[in-house]
Amino acid sequence: MLKRRKIFGINEQKWRYLLNNLNTIWKFFTSVKLTVVLLLSLAATSIVGTLIPQNENPAAYVQAYGEFLYRLFNVFDLFDMYHSWWFQLLIVLLTLNIVVCSIDRLSTTWKIVFIKNPPFILSRFRDQADNEYFVVDRPSEQLKDLYETFVSRGYGYIRTEQTDKGYSIFAEKWRWTRLGVYGVHLSVVLLLIGALIGSFFGFDGYVNIPEGEVANSIRIRNPGRTQPLDFGILCEDFNVSFYDSGMPKEYRSSLTITENGKPVLKKDIVVNDPLRYKGINIFQSSYGQLPPKEVTLSFKSSKTGKAYKKKVLIGQQIEIPEAGGKFILKDYVGSYNFRGRPIGEAFIGMIVHDNGSSVEIVLPLRFPDFDRMQKRDIIVSVSEYAPRYYTGLQVTKDPGVWVVYSGFILLIIGCYITFFMSHQRLCIDIVKKGKKCRVMVSGTANKNKFGMQNKIKRISEKLIDLKQRT
Repeated sequence: MLKRRKIFGINEQKWRYLLNNLNTIWKFFTSVKLTVVLLLSLAATSIVGTLIPQNENPAAYVQAYGEFLYRLFNVFDLFDMYHSWWFQLLIVLLTLNIVVCSIDRLSTTWKIVFIKNPPFILSRFRDQADNEYFVVDRPSEQLKDLYETFVSRGYGYIRTEQTDKGYSIFAEKWRWTRLGVYGVHLSVVLLLIGALIGSFFGFDGYVNIPEGEVANSIRIRNPGRTQPLDFGILCEDFNVSFYDSGMPKEYRSSLTITENGKPVLKKDIVVNDPLRYKGINIFQSSYGQLPPKEVTLSFKSSKTGKAYKKKVLIGQQIEIPEAGGKFILKDYVGSYNFRGRPIGEAFIGMIVHDNGSSVEIVLPLRFPDFDRMQKRDIIVSVSEYAPRYYTGLQVTKDPGVWVVYSGFILLIIGCYITFFMSHQRLCIDIVKKGKKCRVMVSGTANKNKFGMQNKIKRISEKLIDLKQRT
């Protein structure tokens, strides 16, 4: 009984089984149907990602879709689709599909591009329907030398063969342009790899920093996630200007990057003019108003008519003039409703009398005499206050961006080579006809056949003009 051969300790039958499986996998990834399915899947999911807002607050999703759909969409990561495992899997599969398809078809192209002596079959050129012919009253040897010199100026490869009735000059150029389509394939692979790198190692978040404060972490646009930073972002100042209509005209943040408590970079940023540091981009995104730290209040006595001004902090307790008790500035409200109607920004305070009783008062900024309606002995109003803002920053990091940029550059180059350049072959056939010679000019191109026909006509005209000048 014959023993089966073993290779690396594995018998031949198992090797065949393994190779068959590998061949099945290889054929699966070389399928054009797989490419179509993956592209359609990515297109469909991108539409879903456009229709469903990404990385919003869960409460907004529950309000928009209801509890059941929110839970269902959340299971499939539809609220952060571009970082979901299945979207990344689609990109990986498409990348493998493109790479395997390119490798599978590269061997044939490689043999054409890097062959030392390309095949030259004269009959194929003679059978072309659009060849150019003319007759020259010169010996074939002179024409051979003359045409070889002319052709060598525009073609990188040239070869001359003697025929039974003369000579044939074969030339070709831009053989390497057949690789242009693989440049396009590689560019798409770089774009996909760049997207994967950004998906795995990048982030997109936001942070609100009050004036004068430092932030060392940001909140990722995934609910409940924070991303620490290797540096601090100090908002030294924030300024906003408005149009006459009240709409914001420009908001500007004066930022300082700090490391170990020391400033390392300063820049004023506005919308579309970010600060970049260590591969992280800091964009001006929004702003908001915070409660002022210090307020100047006016206390006016109804009895004496005197007015007193005192500075107070939110939460601070001060004495009211003329033994009016104590005053506590409790809070600041950005929009206050009085009897169901909004009256804008307002401070909330409390007057505490000596007998222990207290009364809450509202101090709207738009109505300085609002407290006069209460007809108390002491009328309180806001005299001065400095508005205080926070700057809203979008902080992003995409380490794959340079891979994506490289892919775009290669895509442009590859498309130019693929659509505007071609592998061109030229044949000049010199046939003796008595004392004269008949010259045939023929050519082929793997793309833009019509353009090659026009080129053959121009070359023929130049050859006719060349023999007349010489």
